[in-house]
Amino acid sequence: MIYWIKMEQEIPKQVRDKLAQFQELQNQLQLTSMQKQQFILQSADIENALSALEKTGNEKIYKIAGPLLIETNKESSEKKLKEDKELTATKIKMLEKQEKKLNDKLVELRTELQSMLKPQGIMGGS
Repeated sequence: MIYWIKMEQEIPKQVRDKLAQFQELQNQLQLTSMQKQQFILQSADIENALSALEKTGNEKIYKIAGPLLIETNKESSEKKLKEDKELTATKIKMLEKQEKKLNDKLVELRTELQSMLKPQGIMGGS
């Protein structure tokens, strides 16, 4: 829903503050969503690495450490990947909770703004 604010009317400071708060919450939600997406991609990479690791036998295994490839063993690599997978899943869950809180707050603030603006005739239709 898009609302147009009539520019010829002065917008009360309280409304401007709420609009600024609304914009800040939208920015936080966008940042949180981007972070969650990064962790989802990271989780998929970990899954792919674990899958590839399962298919290896006694071949040499290397891990990337900055610009270097370092030889490692299957057991320690698998352990590290599983720990990373757990940590990533925890971060995703945390970000999902944060997203929900931000969404709830945005809905609440939107309703508050609508009630502040409608009686004054500041808001137009969508």
